[in-house]
Amino acid sequence: MLREVLKKEEKKVEYLELIYDLIFVYVIGRNNTLLHNVSNGFVEMNMFAAYLLCSLTVIQIWSFSTYYINMHGRNGLREHVFILINMFLLYFLGEGTRADWQQHQLQYVLAWALILINIGTQYILELRNRKNDPMIFRQTRRMLIVLFGEAAIVLCILPVYHATGVNLAPAAILYGIVGTMVHGKNAKVRLVDFTHLSERIMLYVVFTFGEMIIALSGYFEGELTVNSVYFALMSFLIVVGLFLSYGTVYDHLIDREMSTPGLIYMLLHIILIFALSLITASLEFMRNDEINLLPKMILLILSVLMFYLPLFFTLRYGKSRCRPIARFILLMTGIAVSFVLLMLLFREYMHINIALTVLYVFGVFFILYRFGKAKETPQEKIENSNE
Repeated sequence: MLREVLKKEEKKVEYLELIYDLIFVYVIGRNNTLLHNVSNGFVEMNMFAAYLLCSLTVIQIWSFSTYYINMHGRNGLREHVFILINMFLLYFLGEGTRADWQQHQLQYVLAWALILINIGTQYILELRNRKNDPMIFRQTRRMLIVLFGEAAIVLCILPVYHATGVNLAPAAILYGIVGTMVHGKNAKVRLVDFTHLSERIMLYVVFTFGEMIIALSGYFEGELTVNSVYFALMSFLIVVGLFLSYGTVYDHLIDREMSTPGLIYMLLHIILIFALSLITASLEFMRNDEINLLPKMILLILSVLMFYLPLFFTLRYGKSRCRPIARFILLMTGIAVSFVLLMLLFREYMHINIALTVLYVFGVFFILYRFGKAKETPQEKIENSNE
């Protein structure tokens, strides 16, 4: 069975998958609007909590869809129909993501539940094709429990909330995360197509960077001043530095042909993608005078560190010669600590804070680039020089 999996033809990322991912860019943008509700110099806590829940919901939906396509997708008509249905439902999810959520909670909850049921239905149909393969049959049945179990909790959100005031949305998300982890633990012998999985995740990360670039357009609204151009340039450089770091890891360090269940890789990217959304919000806050300096600085520090931490952990999927060594770990830890201390030292000067962030992200990129170059084989050096 293991040899059959390893010999399986490489799965290509199809055009419809890319279009499907684009709808998530729209929903990510809708999620970020929740952070624009400010009170007394801070983002309203209820809106920040809603932002956390909505962001995790969307990333989880994408993860469920991607995992199914990776394991069972055949690029057939049936699969296309289910993807298009989910795209349509995601519009309702995005439209229901707003500050006055009480007036749109029904459409949000129903869209969320129907998307989970839609993915679960594909697993039901897949059971017929897996009766002669007990291992995959059991794994498929476990995913049914995860998807329909979470959908059941989601459908209970509104009646429970109106009856008791308790919001079950966090419980639904947590159930999906725990259920997926348990499923993955019991399915370690079932390997994903890591080339396809890593490429799909990379493209979603790229689309998230696209949302960051769109968000930066706000710096060019109204009258341009030296101050606005400075922050626009610094913010743009932060996005470029982060993108170069991720690109270096993906292109030069990750072994995309390795045999792995891929679950931890997906979970690390859930954190990374969520961090990118927070970085987008923190860059938008830079030009918002209604928000106090302290929350701006804290959000920027935490979101940047939250991006790099899972990125470094993905190196466990790196080529054998590219695994982190003690010197590399100490160097990265040292510049991260220096970054935090300097940010705290100059906490009242946002002009310096954002410049320090630029220096930090490009410092990390330079280290990653040098680390990757040092580990290249002679053949890889020839191939890269010809590109």
